[in-house]
Amino acid sequence: KSLELELTKKIHIIATIGSNAPYIGLLGTVLGIMLTFYTMGKEGFMDTGKIMIGLSLALKATAVGLLVAIPSIVLYNFLLRKAKVLMMQWEIHHGRKRV
Repeated sequence: KSLELELTKKIHIIATIGSNAPYIGLLGTVLGIMLTFYTMGKEGFMDTGKIMIGLSLALKATAVGLLVAIPSIVLYNFLLRKAKVLMMQWEIHHGRKRV
């Protein structure tokens, strides 16, 4: 078990980043849309260009969240698989259960 602990010691950080990044991006999108609607309501009228810019900036937050999440999850899965392969190779080489 100590080998497994060493190989997977900090891998949970990558999983946490990958699983939470979309939510942080979504939060940015919601806040951006809220700000756009607030500005529209406060001014009473906004030209279409300003509305589209506000919504575009809001959606960029989701895109950034996904751009962080997808590679993080891919990296997490790669490292987890690599750790499992190394543990199996160790077991085969040493002819015993995990330590």
